[in-house]
Amino acid sequence: MNPLKAAVIGVGYLGRFHALKYAAMEDVELLGVVDIDQDRAVLVSRETGTQAYTSAEGIIDRLDAVSIAVPTSAHAEVAMPFLERGIAVLLEKPIAARIEDAVSLIDAAHRGSAMLQIGHLERFNPALKHLQSSITHPMFIEAHRISPFRQRGADVDVILDIMIHDLDIILSLVTSEVTSVESVGVPVLTGSVDIANARIKFASGCIANITASRVSAEIMRKIRIFQSDSYISIDFAQSAVDIYTLTEHREITHTHLKIDDSDALAAELRSFVDAVREGSQVEVDGEAGLKAVEMAYRVKDSMVVP
Repeated sequence: MNPLKAAVIGVGYLGRFHALKYAAMEDVELLGVVDIDQDRAVLVSRETGTQAYTSAEGIIDRLDAVSIAVPTSAHAEVAMPFLERGIAVLLEKPIAARIEDAVSLIDAAHRGSAMLQIGHLERFNPALKHLQSSITHPMFIEAHRISPFRQRGADVDVILDIMIHDLDIILSLVTSEVTSVESVGVPVLTGSVDIANARIKFASGCIANITASRVSAEIMRKIRIFQSDSYISIDFAQSAVDIYTLTEHREITHTHLKIDDSDALAAELRSFVDAVREGSQVEVDGEAGLKAVEMAYRVKDSMVVP
């Protein structure tokens, strides 16, 4: 079996991990890492035993697949040439900073018959994957995703940077139409909103309450799901789950699960590579990425900023 020829475009904090994972895969040949910062590209190329480039022009026509981990505002510009050439793209979340750019990327993938996967990493979190089949009729969802400020991702507001994770998860769990959105947000350290809360109502009756912050002292990544017969709490940071279930005798049972540690990024990249090899459907496609961004803009458009 010939190795899949891959590259990583943008090897900052997250892109470096993409490169390391590809380099460790026996069925992938990492042809190069690309970054406009030549020193950074050289550093990561030495770590991964590959070539450093400041532009993809020298290797683009040799590639089968690419990971793109550049700032969100540059997603469309950077990803378009690969998709138009039929090269499979794993594009970090969110798919784009603007809805029209997301649509253009999906159109380019169709034109080039290229595979497009969006890097919504939490879809590969072992805790969520373990419980997904048990979440059948959610009626109330509460999500908290808060962390200290980091410069990466700050080219967009907290909705596209942080809240987008939980918007994607909730839209994958609740297939009902959204009927209303209310939100509030506050700029703190940047010129855009850094902490926000959104309340989303679905036609099914489900309500989702989502809080996202990138200016908090602590780190929390939790989602709580209430159904008529159960309450499920998932701690993404700790890969831990608590399940409270109502039995037929009207008694409540509690189960605590500590999910075996798993590398979500390795699982995501493995899924992408396998899909490219087999020509199968990716787990989080461009349309799913577009849905998350469209919902992010509904949150942004409804936002009250004090």
